[in-house]
Amino acid sequence: MRLRASIDNIDAALIHLLAERFKCTQQVGELKAREGMPPADPAREEAQIARLRDLADQAGLDPTFAEKFLNFVIAEVIHHHEAIAGS
Repeated sequence: MRLRASIDNIDAALIHLLAERFKCTQQVGELKAREGMPPADPAREEAQIARLRDLADQAGLDPTFAEKFLNFVIAEVIHHHEAIAGS
């Protein structure tokens, strides 16, 4: 079915985009560790959540869902940054 193929392609794109995002945040984590910066940046996270809630709303996506998804991603990034700082 054509719709399932589209969904499969979108899912694959999401995975590749997340992998690319985590490559970037890995580099940020390494920089933070070198510079002695904390793993989390609450002001940046708050700004990103607000920005992505607006984007979600514009795209017709539930902003609350977008925020939950981003919070999950941010928590994973912070976990990675903590691990980098600890090594």
